[in-house]
Amino acid sequence: MAVLKACHCCGLIHCIRTLEPGERSVCTRCKSVIDQSRNNQRSQARTAAASLAALALFPAAVFLPILEIEKLGQHHQSSVIGGILELFRSGNLLVGTIILVFSIVFPLAKIIALIELSWLGALRQRHQAWTYRWMEQIGKWSMMDVMLLALLVMMIKLSDLVQFQFGPAVVAFALCVAMSMIAAICFDPHAIWENK
Repeated sequence: MAVLKACHCCGLIHCIRTLEPGERSVCTRCKSVIDQSRNNQRSQARTAAASLAALALFPAAVFLPILEIEKLGQHHQSSVIGGILELFRSGNLLVGTIILVFSIVFPLAKIIALIELSWLGALRQRHQAWTYRWMEQIGKWSMMDVMLLALLVMMIKLSDLVQFQFGPAVVAFALCVAMSMIAAICFDPHAIWENK
């Protein structure tokens, strides 16, 4: 069986036959790989493992202290959740909401979507395709929380009276982000249609 596929690099249309394991099709014009045989089960297993690792690290990243601040002899620790609650209590609703959405809601939703797509498979194909497209869209905003953390550190550093150190949540946060990125890279969207 053969299908028509366009090269993602130059756009030339090729007639691609069904590939044997280990084979790949290369564009005759620009030599880019157009298609290659995939092991969908291995790809889904890698995605599920990385997603579950990210989910396991997520509570530590959110609840452990992320910053330890010392100001005028007073020592204060704050987690992501604690910082959000403090922002809400002090009336900074906009900043608190932005950090809540981009540091907790979007990353957790992305991890759960990856687990659903790679392991659970409870949704039908059409809903899985919609979930994948949605996950791709929110992935574009995934570095917003890192930027906000950098701005917070910059504001703290402007004062010579304040000293700060990163808490243990920074390691969990970095590992959680790395596992989430690995899961997204390993996921093969073609598996949504090929495994049915």
